[in-house]
Amino acid sequence: MSSDNPSNSSRASIPDYLIRHATLRQLQVFEAVVRLGSFTRAAEELFLTQPTVSMQTRKLGEAMGLPLFEHIGRNVKPTEAGLELYDACRRMFETLANLEMKLADLKGMRRGRLRLGVITTAKYLAPEILGQFSRLYPGVDLTLKVTNRERIIERMHANEDDLYITGFVPKDEIEVEAFPFAPNPLVIIAPRGHPLVGKKRIKLAQICKEPFILREPGSGIRDAALKVFKAHGLQPLVRMELGSNEAIKHAVVGGLGLAVLSLHTLMLDGVDGAVAVLDVENFPIVRHWDIVYPKGKELSLVARTFLDFAIASQPEIHKRMETLWPALRHQLKAPKKRADNAKGGAGKG
Repeated sequence: MSSDNPSNSSRASIPDYLIRHATLRQLQVFEAVVRLGSFTRAAEELFLTQPTVSMQTRKLGEAMGLPLFEHIGRNVKPTEAGLELYDACRRMFETLANLEMKLADLKGMRRGRLRLGVITTAKYLAPEILGQFSRLYPGVDLTLKVTNRERIIERMHANEDDLYITGFVPKDEIEVEAFPFAPNPLVIIAPRGHPLVGKKRIKLAQICKEPFILREPGSGIRDAALKVFKAHGLQPLVRMELGSNEAIKHAVVGGLGLAVLSLHTLMLDGVDGAVAVLDVENFPIVRHWDIVYPKGKELSLVARTFLDFAIASQPEIHKRMETLWPALRHQLKAPKKRADNAKGGAGKG
């Protein structure tokens, strides 16, 4: 047969053996195990049981005819064959993701998918914006992954999501396009019955006499708070460190100390709930949430539409923050120029 025949050439490039003996699901499970370095974490991410993950990777290894993993103590690492297969999986999944994106664009906003990676502290904000977006575009499937800073950076490098909501711009780790879209004021909170509640312009030095609860090292909230104290030659009296905002709120309610948290964490309970916002000099620390994606990434129609939608939501989010705590009215100066520039740049991304 002539090799000049296009149909013959295409037919020869089809991997018959792999098509017969391996499945996309097995490849997806294998890719997750290698990327996450753990059968347990892969099972959690894919909503599978660990025995199912083990079985799928074992069957895939049998189909390949070579071991894909080696166990070193409690750790699992890919073999040389496993690394080759992992690279092939990444390229294949990226191709399929691009195909999915182009097909969604052909269908317009009637169908499509939006994958959003969100830093842990933005989990109070993201679902509300996604809910509003979903009401406008009910045909779009939404995926929300909430995780810490380290995993967000990893997901950016692996191109696992369409967009990311972060409280930081990871300039040193990866080149990104960043668009500020919402205020993220950090405030000092106290239990409702604390003697400082209701007092005006409390001195930072007075705050330092109170037991304090901090987020764990590496937290952006922790770093921002300590920077303010250090700038005034002060050090808070740290009583404990906790790894989640919810745990900190419960500790504050329990009378274990004061804490710095994002005002967004009080959205459901309001500032008249079990904790109160203190009026402290040099607070709130006004930060902003950014929508971020790797530089050079081609955004789908759905992702571009959500980016514009989120940026356009900024005035409404400002108003909500001011309603929650009217004292913010004069301190929440929206980065209007930056936001306007970002909106103009969104169409170019």
